[in-house]
Amino acid sequence: MSSRTMPQAFTHNFLGHSPQWYKLTILGFLIANPLLLFIAGPFVTGWCLIGEFIFCLAMALKCYPLQPGGLLAIEAVVLGLTQPETIYHETLSNFPVILLLMFMVAGIYFMKELLLFIFTKGLLKIRSKIAISLAFSLLGAVLSAFLDALTVVAVVIAVAQGFYLVFHKVASGKHMHHDDHDGGDDDGVQTLHREDLDNFRAFLRDIMMHAAVGTALGGVCTLVGEPQNLLIGKVMDWNFLEFFLEVAPVSLPVLAAGLLTCVLVESLHLFGFGNQLPASVRQILEDYDEEMTRRHTRQDQARLIVQGIAAIFLVAALGLHLAEVGLIGLTIIVVQTAFNGVVEEHHIGHAFAEALPFTALLVVFFGVVAVIHEQHLFTPIINWGLALEDSQQLVAFYAANGLLSMISDNVFVATVYITEVQNAFKAGTISREQFDLLAVAINTGTNIPSVATPNGQAAFLFLLTSALAPLIRLSYGRMVWMALPYTVVMSITGLLAVIYVL
Repeated sequence: MSSRTMPQAFTHNFLGHSPQWYKLTILGFLIANPLLLFIAGPFVTGWCLIGEFIFCLAMALKCYPLQPGGLLAIEAVVLGLTQPETIYHETLSNFPVILLLMFMVAGIYFMKELLLFIFTKGLLKIRSKIAISLAFSLLGAVLSAFLDALTVVAVVIAVAQGFYLVFHKVASGKHMHHDDHDGGDDDGVQTLHREDLDNFRAFLRDIMMHAAVGTALGGVCTLVGEPQNLLIGKVMDWNFLEFFLEVAPVSLPVLAAGLLTCVLVESLHLFGFGNQLPASVRQILEDYDEEMTRRHTRQDQARLIVQGIAAIFLVAALGLHLAEVGLIGLTIIVVQTAFNGVVEEHHIGHAFAEALPFTALLVVFFGVVAVIHEQHLFTPIINWGLALEDSQQLVAFYAANGLLSMISDNVFVATVYITEVQNAFKAGTISREQFDLLAVAINTGTNIPSVATPNGQAAFLFLLTSALAPLIRLSYGRMVWMALPYTVVMSITGLLAVIYVL
């Protein structure tokens, strides 16, 4: 029997294998919040809760944020900082995103074979790292302008994870088609391959960050690029072309600046970028590609054809908005599994393992957003912005939306701001022309500076909490550092465009 006392056992079990200092920090938060509420009131406690939740996200590689963040959200309800009904309302408002995570990410899982096949051939044909980086950035931008950023990131994650596992198996002395391989266990990696593995991780971090930022570059441009764009477009009564033209004076210079930043950080090896694909990894991927081509049976070809048809349907359905994104994802799950013979429940269940923990984390995040809503944490900033002169309002709203979107949900920030501005327009406080300009400032403000942190955009947060992130050592801090040149260049470009072009 264990010699531990019951309190020691609880302390040992609390947050599993997280470092002791981390456990004590979370306990400190949980103990301090009631005292802070009593001393400083709900407004200050609400802002502290946001900071604590961001800390949990920053430590995602130490402990998945669902547990510590969930405890903070539960405490917020117990302390009366928000109500379960408000959290439910926030969750219901974001149900399309939850539906997307449940079904679209799983749909991409059944397309992995095709994605790895296509991207392996593409990667092996491009020798220049700058060209590869630009290709992934442009891919993220173009696809996110018409599809959903989360879907695009899910595709790139699937590709990068496929590349990683192929090399990791070989580096561990196993056959590249070996099943049930643990890519996180480096014990079996041969000494000869350890340096190459580290370099390959750095290479994958580069292309993942370029692709993730690319989703923001393209997502800001169109009505369907981001959920908040659709929300703002409905309020302003802009169609697809009108939205593009209204936002273009800011979005297009930012797109050009973002792509230029991609070239510069790769050329000058800045902020951790510029890592080359190791020659041994390229050789292994070439061998993998040759073997896959050689081993392809008619059954394999039929499976790829089904996945290809599903991919074409996916792009067409998302581009034409035939249905809610999550429902389209469910459709491609059904089609691919039915025609590729995946009919056993436990085989289908693997596809949902990646996204459901993040879905639960997102609902916890909505709990924090509910605190922001109920305690009116953003209200002073909104009132300050509306009190400024017209020319100053644009800068203030762009900057305020950007800063708040770095720490909160950009959909929520956009909703709060566009609603307040709409009320001001209806009350006659601002003109229609100023209303249009403020809508552009709000849209670009929530989309562009929010690349600074993983909690700024759902696609970034999904990448941080994905199974790929620990494999390639992509932590919260590293994401912030690698995004920094993009954040500075894109934010300043957007700000100058708001001041001088709008």
